[in-house]
Amino acid sequence: MHTVVERELELKLVLSPERSIPVPARLSYRTDDPYAVHITFHIGSDHPVSWTFARELLVEGVFRPCGHGDVRVWPTKVAGRGVVLMALSSPDGDALLEAPAAQVSAWLERTLRAVPPGSEAEQLGLDDGLAELLAPTPADDLWLRDPWPSDESKDGGE
Repeated sequence: MHTVVERELELKLVLSPERSIPVPARLSYRTDDPYAVHITFHIGSDHPVSWTFARELLVEGVFRPCGHGDVRVWPTKVAGRGVVLMALSSPDGDALLEAPAAQVSAWLERTLRAVPPGSEAEQLGLDDGLAELLAPTPADDLWLRDPWPSDESKDGGE
């Protein structure tokens, strides 16, 4: 059985140091995709935008700056409130989003209870799948036999 941990919240799209606009968003975590978090912006609109990146990146970004390239996350204070900033870059453009740190942290704690850090691979069943793939079958015996006798065989002797 797979679990989904979701949270809707209002982020702010930072346009300039003095100006931002509200953006409704949904944070999603699925235990069948245990390494990733999903953020959908403009929920309820005709053109929602979704981003997926490592849960570990968001967990670390709540405490210290991390990430590079397309996704960077870091904590800061704005007007005395703790926030998490997310800088997202794509070929379509760049966005700086501000999320309330307390709400993001509470949601992350729920994801960490659902799948504790270090146990993600167990959710995927990789070990079981690998064991099944590598298990010997009766047909393997045919492949393990040498179909051509070697030159050293004694059958056609001198």
